[in-house]
Amino acid sequence: MKLGALLGVVVLAALVAWMLANEGAVWRILDLVRQAGWIGLTAIVLFHVVQLVFSAEGWRVLLDPATKRPSLFFYMVARWIREAVNNLLPVAQIGGEFVGARLLNRQGAELRASIASAIADLTVELVTQIAFTLVGLAALLLTAGNGPTARLVAILLFAAAAVAAAFVAAQWMGLAHLIEISVMRIGRMIGWKESGEEPALHAALMEIYGAKRRLLRAALNHLISWLLGSVEVWLAFRLIGSDVELATALVIESLGQAFKAVGFAVPAALGVQEGGYVIVCGLYGLSPEVAIALSLIKRLREIALGLPALAAWQWLESRPGREKASFPSSRGAS
Repeated sequence: MKLGALLGVVVLAALVAWMLANEGAVWRILDLVRQAGWIGLTAIVLFHVVQLVFSAEGWRVLLDPATKRPSLFFYMVARWIREAVNNLLPVAQIGGEFVGARLLNRQGAELRASIASAIADLTVELVTQIAFTLVGLAALLLTAGNGPTARLVAILLFAAAAVAAAFVAAQWMGLAHLIEISVMRIGRMIGWKESGEEPALHAALMEIYGAKRRLLRAALNHLISWLLGSVEVWLAFRLIGSDVELATALVIESLGQAFKAVGFAVPAALGVQEGGYVIVCGLYGLSPEVAIALSLIKRLREIALGLPALAAWQWLESRPGREKASFPSSRGAS
């Protein structure tokens, strides 16, 4: 975590040094954001809600429909809060999943199912992001050629695919048992009730991964959400006066998100996101000011949605919950 924060500080310092060395760069960036206007920024915020719908549905379908599961609206709220925690709090972009599992459990879902669905959803999202980055890399090769950046992204993509494969393999080999220990410790700290029974998180994960149709539905929803992110970027470029094609926006968003994922240890990917957009936008002749303005618009959207989400989280935590802390044993799971 300290190393990630240091990396973020270094990248951010480099960007600040560049802006100070280029007279008027800060004002040009602010002028671009001002050009978008409040109406434009509101449109960006509202459009992201559409992405939330698909991301929430991707999470919701992972639970067995034979069990009582909350409504899509609840999953939208939980996903909204998850993103706010990951984007605005110093949790290395993964703490939101634990918060989401907590909210699902408080809504009445079994604790093991809540945690397993959050882990599985994170895994599916990671795998579909790799697919999304592959699409962006293919579009980059078609539109900008096979340059150094394309090769760098290909290397990063290979590394990300290896990490994803290792993460999935570790879950099959029993990583869930280690997660159980950590989660139970965290649970005691934040008020989860003890059951005295074996959590059987591994069995719950294998049950989700064994439901191929539900996994495919979840993957499709997440992939649509990633693709909608390209439309959001295209809209943001339009608002600041940059006429880019949708295919270009797809490349910029997919590779920008790939850089952000690589810097997952940096809280809120501060500096890493901006640096990634500067590199990718430069391939299409877009200035660093335009790239940083794009990132700033995304940051403003995260703040506009995130602050109310954090307040909603605290409000939900203050209300009586319907936690189910009892777990079926490993022998009873199917």
